[in-house]
Amino acid sequence: MQLNDPAVWTARYRAVREHSLALAAPLSDEDCGAQSMPDASPIKWHLAHTTWFFETFILEALEPGFQPFHPAFRVLFNSYYNGVGQKHPRPQRGLLTRPPMAQVRAYRADVDARIAALIGGGLDAAGRSRLAGLLVLGLQHEQQHQELMLTDVKHLLAQNGLYPEYLAQPLPAAAPAGEAAWLAFDGGVTEVGYDGDGFCFDNELPRHRQFVEPFELASRLVTNGEYLAFIEAGGYRDAGLWLAEGWDWVGSQGLDKPLYWHKDDEGRWCEFTLMGLQPLDPERPPAHISLFVEDAYAHWAGARLPTEAEWEHAARQSGAAPGVPPALPHPGGAGGSGVLRDMFDHCWQWTSSSYAPYPGFKPAAGAIGEYNGKFMVNQYVLRGSSCATPAGHARASYRNFFPAGARWQFTGIRLAR
Repeated sequence: MQLNDPAVWTARYRAVREHSLALAAPLSDEDCGAQSMPDASPIKWHLAHTTWFFETFILEALEPGFQPFHPAFRVLFNSYYNGVGQKHPRPQRGLLTRPPMAQVRAYRADVDARIAALIGGGLDAAGRSRLAGLLVLGLQHEQQHQELMLTDVKHLLAQNGLYPEYLAQPLPAAAPAGEAAWLAFDGGVTEVGYDGDGFCFDNELPRHRQFVEPFELASRLVTNGEYLAFIEAGGYRDAGLWLAEGWDWVGSQGLDKPLYWHKDDEGRWCEFTLMGLQPLDPERPPAHISLFVEDAYAHWAGARLPTEAEWEHAARQSGAAPGVPPALPHPGGAGGSGVLRDMFDHCWQWTSSSYAPYPGFKPAAGAIGEYNGKFMVNQYVLRGSSCATPAGHARASYRNFFPAGARWQFTGIRLAR
């Protein structure tokens, strides 16, 4: 990868970095500093950590006479890179009242100016090639955090009984989802993994062959209306539908509905969204569903969850590709007919596949190699993308991953059989 046109690279870098600040713009400094649970991080921390990534992996390696913006930031804003050094405890990120937001913004501006200077010149050919590779990784990393910023602030605002809006905009009714169809796919040997010539994460490689039996995939995501039928049929109380660990999990937490569903004073279902509390739209897909619950729903519906190989095979065979995400950060209705719909842009889709390395997988050397490989245990793969995924950040081979009980991300239900 070469850094041939500094103006293009500078514009690309600036666009991604400015989008992170735009996501924080509707929030107060108090909003940006709070942490609602250990899995979520404060917006201030996201803004600082993504800057830390560029400072640590690019400026420290390539900038002549490098000096850190603040020596303590190396520890405060390190996420999980043991090869870099000490880390501030993840559950205590909300206790970082200092530095204030103003200093975090100054940190971003300082690092941005220094990155721009590196892009502009001064490195030899080897240095510029290395810079290009690290810039792409850093920007992809920041886009991942942009999605996390939306899901984390949604979880934060949902803890407030005022049900505050992140965006003060109405959420229009979705188009009718229509009847779901079962689309058949032949079995045989299929190829899985990234096959393009652009960027991909290391966990998408190497591309390899995998055998799948003939299967069918639902033409669209499950809708709120269909999921409500599962609740009303006693799905949360039927142990026969659940994996043993899932049954223990749902019972220990006393769960009987999705994360952001509520009933109003008149007994009508509502859903908390980034646009505040909204009437539950039966045509939209339910979001924020854990793998445990999705697996139980699939059993209730006489189906199952797809494997990740089935999902990718179906996406490629059907020509499904990322399009334009909904105008507001909330899953839209399916719409359309006859082909696989909402494979991208609305909800991530759990698969039944454990997050494991592909045959021949090799993480990169050094701390950068900690990006994906060390998390390949006790997690499941999700495919597609969501309404919070930045444009251009989705592809058929992308492997998202979370533990089975995670539900604060935009995760919907795609059935297979």
